[in-house]
Amino acid sequence: MATRQVLADLVQAWQAQGGEPVDIESVGGVDAAQRVRNGEAFDVVFLAANAIQNLSNAGHVLAGSQVDLMLSSTAVAVPASAKAPDISTEEALRQAVMNASAIGYSTGPSGLALLQLLERWGIAAQVQSRMVQARPGVPVGSLVARGAVALGFQQLSELIHVPGIQIVGTLPQAVAIDTVFSGAVVATTQHAETVQRLLAFMASPAATEAKQRQGMAAVGG
Repeated sequence: MATRQVLADLVQAWQAQGGEPVDIESVGGVDAAQRVRNGEAFDVVFLAANAIQNLSNAGHVLAGSQVDLMLSSTAVAVPASAKAPDISTEEALRQAVMNASAIGYSTGPSGLALLQLLERWGIAAQVQSRMVQARPGVPVGSLVARGAVALGFQQLSELIHVPGIQIVGTLPQAVAIDTVFSGAVVATTQHAETVQRLLAFMASPAATEAKQRQGMAAVGG
C-alpha cells in the first residue's frame, strides 16, 4: 500500500507520454505476493525488493526483470492533538516507545523491521502487550487518527495524506528503516516487452518528481 499513490501518479505520467493503459490494483503486500503465487493473471507486480526476489526465486516473475524503483523511509506519527515526542536520536526514540501507551505498526516491511529493532533494544517483551498491528491494507495512520494507538510507525508515503495525525519525522539515521520498492514482470504475462518499457520509465529521471511528491526518493538519490 505504500506505493499506491506514487504508482497512480507514475501511471498517469506514463500514459500522458503515450504509454499503454495500465490498471493498478493496490492491496497489502502479503496479499499481493500470495495472489501472484496463486497464478492470478497479472502482468506486473510491485513489492518490497526482497519480496520480489522471493517471487523470482520461485519462478513467479521473469528472472532478471526486477527493477528497483523507489526508496521509502519509515516515519513516526502521533494524534494531531498530542505533544510530539523527541525522536531525534536512537535513545530518544527508544524512550518514546517505552513511554507510549500503545504502538501501531504494519504487516509490511517497516513493521517487521520495527519488531527486529525492539528485539535489538531488548524491550520487545516489555512492550509486547502495547503493540497493535494494523490489518493488511489498513493504514497505521488511521489507528493513530482515531486514538487507537499513541505512536504509529509506517512508511512516510502512507502517512502524509492521513487527516487527524501529525508526522513527527522519519527515524534517526542510526536506526532508519528504509525500504526499496521494485517492480518485476510476472512470469505468465503476454505483455513482457510493454511491462519492461513501463518499468524503465518508472526508474527514469522523469519519474523522480512524482516520487518525491509522495514522500519517496529515487533509488540512488
